[in-house]
Amino acid sequence: MHTYLLTSIAFCIAFHAACYAEEMRSISLWNGNMDMTVINYGARIQMLKFAAQDVVLGFDTLEHYAKVKQNFGAVVGRYIGRIVGGRLPMTTGSGRCMRTDTLQLQTGGNGDCSHGGTPSFSARYWTLLEQQGDTACTLRYVSPDGENGFPGELTLDVTYTLHHDALRIDYRATTTKPTVLNPSNHSFFNLSANLGGAVTDELLWINSDSICLYNNRKQVTGRMASVEGTPFDFRQPTPIGQRIDADDEQLRVTGGYDHCYSLPPQRSLDVPVARLTDLSTGIAMEVLTTEPAMQIYTANAHKGNIVGKGGTTYPRRNAICFETMHFPDSPNNPQWPTTRLNPGEEFRSTTIYRFTAY
Repeated sequence: MHTYLLTSIAFCIAFHAACYAEEMRSISLWNGNMDMTVINYGARIQMLKFAAQDVVLGFDTLEHYAKVKQNFGAVVGRYIGRIVGGRLPMTTGSGRCMRTDTLQLQTGGNGDCSHGGTPSFSARYWTLLEQQGDTACTLRYVSPDGENGFPGELTLDVTYTLHHDALRIDYRATTTKPTVLNPSNHSFFNLSANLGGAVTDELLWINSDSICLYNNRKQVTGRMASVEGTPFDFRQPTPIGQRIDADDEQLRVTGGYDHCYSLPPQRSLDVPVARLTDLSTGIAMEVLTTEPAMQIYTANAHKGNIVGKGGTTYPRRNAICFETMHFPDSPNNPQWPTTRLNPGEEFRSTTIYRFTAY
């Protein structure tokens, strides 16, 4: 009787602990100039206000994030973008004992491992590790060894910090086995004060002279191409929509911009790699990062069937994403910077979104 009672009590405690661990919660941050709401489901940015304007897409209620399969504001991982065929070559040992095994990751309908598989980190419940006053918080996700085929137990901490005019995102991670890691935040930005309005009139500047090329299945080929003389050249501020429907093979593959730009090496975190400007609101956002690449996505797949904040419908091209990252499929393209993380090492990465208003 006593054994049964103790077992039942232990089960109830464990059950309630599990329910609490998977309860959707929100964290509010503010600094007098910017307001932000983070939710523990996918470590998502639910709201980000500057100059009294919310600049990120999302939903009003937390439950919608679990019901609607969108990466609004989420941290995506272990590997944002695609690993072609789900093939992950991992080398172990050294000298004569060195060997390379090809691990098979989980793949989706396209035959590739996309955004780290399903569920991605964006659909996991994160633990609120720490909140530093009103301006910063750290969330943690522990990805078990073998999750979606990836080796090693991975511990990833993401810290959001509000500065006077900027949001800083810091990533730190460790692993128990050699693995790969390429996390990124997938916020959808719109600076127009109308989250249902098109971003095609907003001015975009990108400090990049080349992009990764796709084949007709939207798989990176390992080749880079110059942006010179193409619709992908944003080295001078240009309206997003000015050339988005140009007769271009790469644009036909994606139906708009959804491409990885190479960023200049040996740059300071103080130097922006991109800038988005809305002339109607006077709000501009700069992107600064330690990462070697950045995926630009113009919400080409939005169809007007998603109802977001305030009952606003999200139509095609009503937002733009700046996914700071390493290159897609870099484990199978050794010419690109490695994403390998070994035991005893610490992964670190920083991205800043800095705002101005005039």
